[in-house]
Amino acid sequence: MRRRKIYLAVASVCLVLFLSGCGSNQMKDGYYTAEMSDFSYGWKEYVCIYVKNDEIISAEFNAKDENGFIKAWDNEYMRNMMTKSETGMYPNRYTREYVQQLLDGQKDTQVDVISGASESGDNFKKLTVAAVAQAQKGDTSAAIVPSGE
Repeated sequence: MRRRKIYLAVASVCLVLFLSGCGSNQMKDGYYTAEMSDFSYGWKEYVCIYVKNDEIISAEFNAKDENGFIKAWDNEYMRNMMTKSETGMYPNRYTREYVQQLLDGQKDTQVDVISGASESGDNFKKLTVAAVAQAQKGDTSAAIVPSGE
């Protein structure tokens, strides 16, 4: 009888541990990436997050051209945007602001769209949702987000 109670207690503990892991939205440690499926105006936007202990520790949001050159590093593009944009917004600025919103909100992927970078803001939301989903699955392959949806 005593042995039966021990087995029953062990089985109950195992069942509770098994069920607590099912459907978990916890992110697994690692690097996770999502990128747009197509180039837009010569650039393909992407997000890369680093997760540790179910927390986004760091993130990068940017765009690259067909040669892999990073948009935020393009000084000529930045000067053109600053002079033509009413808001003075440019990639190196808005990418950092979107990332900060993500780090502040963590898995809450809702961000305030920045004036002068609204299309990138919409893409950032989609990319972040995809990267967080990859982190919850522990899937380190790059998620491809359909452009124009």
